[in-house]
Amino acid sequence: MNRWYSGLSLALVALVVAGGTAPTLSAQTWATNDPVLERIWEEAMENSHLEELGHQLLDSIGPRLTGSPGLDRAHDWAARTLQGWGVDADNQQYGTWRGWDRGITHIDLIEPRLRTLEGTMLAWSPGTDGPVEGEVVVFPAWETEEELERWMATEVEGRFVAIAFPQPTCRPDYHYEEFGSQGALNRLNESRQAALQEFRETRVAQPGLVRLDLDAAGALGILESNWIGRPGTNRLFSTNTENAVTLDLSCEDYGLVYRLAESGRSPVLRVNAQAEDLGEVPVYNTIGVIEGSELPNEYVFLSAHFDSWDGGSGATDNGTGSILMMETMRILSEVYPNPRRSIMIGLWGGEEQGLNGSRRFVADNPEIVDNIQALFNQDNGTGRVANISTQGLIEAGEHWARWLSMIPQQITTHINLSLPGNPSTGGTDHASFICAGAPAFGLSSISWGYNPYTWHTVRDTYDKIVFEEVRNNAALIAMLTYLASEDPAPVSRVQRTFAGDREWPTCQPGRTSSN
Repeated sequence: MNRWYSGLSLALVALVVAGGTAPTLSAQTWATNDPVLERIWEEAMENSHLEELGHQLLDSIGPRLTGSPGLDRAHDWAARTLQGWGVDADNQQYGTWRGWDRGITHIDLIEPRLRTLEGTMLAWSPGTDGPVEGEVVVFPAWETEEELERWMATEVEGRFVAIAFPQPTCRPDYHYEEFGSQGALNRLNESRQAALQEFRETRVAQPGLVRLDLDAAGALGILESNWIGRPGTNRLFSTNTENAVTLDLSCEDYGLVYRLAESGRSPVLRVNAQAEDLGEVPVYNTIGVIEGSELPNEYVFLSAHFDSWDGGSGATDNGTGSILMMETMRILSEVYPNPRRSIMIGLWGGEEQGLNGSRRFVADNPEIVDNIQALFNQDNGTGRVANISTQGLIEAGEHWARWLSMIPQQITTHINLSLPGNPSTGGTDHASFICAGAPAFGLSSISWGYNPYTWHTVRDTYDKIVFEEVRNNAALIAMLTYLASEDPAPVSRVQRTFAGDREWPTCQPGRTSSN
């Protein structure tokens, strides 16, 4: 397929998803005749690069687990792409992390019948070093440590051990509401909760510790299923085993295997899971800047975390935020190439491990952090920006009122501005800056099923992006960046005070290593 045809196909897909064409320039309600704002709208809506950026990042490069070659490729691509737009960009190392490269995961039930199972290996799991076969056993109910130790010594070695609660049904709750008799969902939830409580009390209370014990006892593999209530959707985590492969099966297939094992039918799995432990590897942030023409040592900062969980391709967590900030830089490089203040972009590594990339940047670059005019961060999903808090900065509201008043109502009508709000202490990367006193703002979006449907699941893929919404956000953030850059007054850092023992959050430098 040639490049022109590929781009055309992506544009047509985006048009279908959006349900039509973008609003025209004349359809907007402008509070000012500022030509830069109008050009931003036109560039964002009529020359959007979002579909192509998303395709390259999510379809071609794919998942971006911290310490993986996929994240390294993504950082290199982002730096090259920004440089191609005239942005001074590079990848800056902030530490090291445990390197791991995912290969294939094939899981087959071969006894008492044949079935290829839906599932994947958890992040940082060891592989199987080729196909292996083993019987499945379920983790037993136990009363004494001696009883459990005997089972571990005699029943675990060379077997796959199922340690997750088997769901009584994999139907979503709304089926019981729509089709069940009166009270069906309540009865299901009561019985399910009681069974889950019993499972935790008599079998597996702390999966992380159980994994370590099974690994030490010679388990061939560990079976889990972290189902979150929607068909085909599991929440994916990481594992701490050294030798036993840890697999997450779909709700349906985990239930099948568990029932077979519990009833004594001795199910056997054949598994081929490939992974490579790469040791400690360098990890990076991608940083870019368009230097300011009047106040080059003051900064408007665009922020998004670039790493992802690796079950899907990290589309809504946080591919959308990443391509949004890259697209914003592209738009501004076209229509506002000589900003008053410098405009920076940070695509952070290690957010999923504790905001490590952004925290280290804050710790290592006080001269930048102390001169930030405003930082705009976007993380959670593909929806239009709907909630903004001024993070306890009690005088920031006047700037936000002025900025938003100049942006077309069609963009701002959905936004709830919380004044003065409370400072973020974690969650995502603007917290790294707000805890250092910088005026950093999280732009929270409408859900579109982010939790539970796409967040850290195998369903977090390109097709879940609603490009109409992300284009709206690109126009919004490009306009906010321009207005913050041109603002004659710096954004105040005066912070609210709290009664009692509550204090303003203080920064902790991000971890520089996985050790």
